[in-house]
Amino acid sequence: MRYEIVGRYLDNLTGADAGDWLGVQYYRKQWVDPDSPTFFGTPPPGVPLTQMGWAVHPDGLREMLHRAARTGLPLYVTENGIATTDTERVAYLRSHLTALARARAEGVDVRGYLHWSAFDNFEWSEGYRPKFGLIAVGDDFTRHPKPSAHALARVATTGRLDALDQPE
Repeated sequence: MRYEIVGRYLDNLTGADAGDWLGVQYYRKQWVDPDSPTFFGTPPPGVPLTQMGWAVHPDGLREMLHRAARTGLPLYVTENGIATTDTERVAYLRSHLTALARARAEGVDVRGYLHWSAFDNFEWSEGYRPKFGLIAVGDDFTRHPKPSAHALARVATTGRLDALDQPE
């Protein structure tokens, strides 16, 4: 349901008021359950989940980029990330950046990618438990870049996805 609402909005985003570019935020795939009070369903067994209980579905990013591209505007992924352990974060980066690269190869004008979040942060409904950040924040607020931060920096520096696999 949410996908269709966003889709209808994107379909009508054209003309002089469309803007200069469009930001796409993508985190998860969601199931609809008309019997649920929230209309959201539970992911099927075996679907990988984040610390927030969100289903990991990298091709959904590619699909949303194609949908957003119908506006004719250049696209920027302004938020994309995962609350998880750092090892899983590197795998998430690999799968989602691969989906983004595939969309670009298919002709989608994606000009940038911003990961959510640079830092582990406070989530209103979850407190400090979910770890979204590329940089850990200690109890004394000291900051420590995680291996995923170095991996994404290598991708940004080289423009190559295989840089995720290189040692620090």
